[in-house]
Parts: sequence; structure tokens; C-alpha cells
Amino acid sequence: MKRNATAVWNGSLKEGAGKLTTQSTTLSDTQYSFKSRFEEGVGTNPEELI
Repeated sequence: MKRNATAVWNGSLKEGAGKLTTQSTTLSDTQYSFKSRFEEGVGTNPEELI
């Protein structure tokens, strides 16, 4: 089984933000940021799907 997702990042590394959408739309425009990826910020990140 193969599933797809998209992750889009806008802005600079630390001040920017991204949105994540899965093929099933279980996650739809789910926001993530530098803090949620690399620090203790609230939210998710694309790596959690792997």
C-alpha cells in the first residue's frame, strides 16, 4: 500500500510556517513550525508520519 502526503513551507527557517496534508485528508492543512519540528513547540511535524 502506498500513501502520499504534501508538506509546504513558507518563509524563513525560524519565522516561517508550514502546512501538512495527507492523501486521506485526516490531516488537512495541519500547521507546523520550526518549534514543532526542532524544539518543544506544540504541533506536529512531517517526520512523525514516517
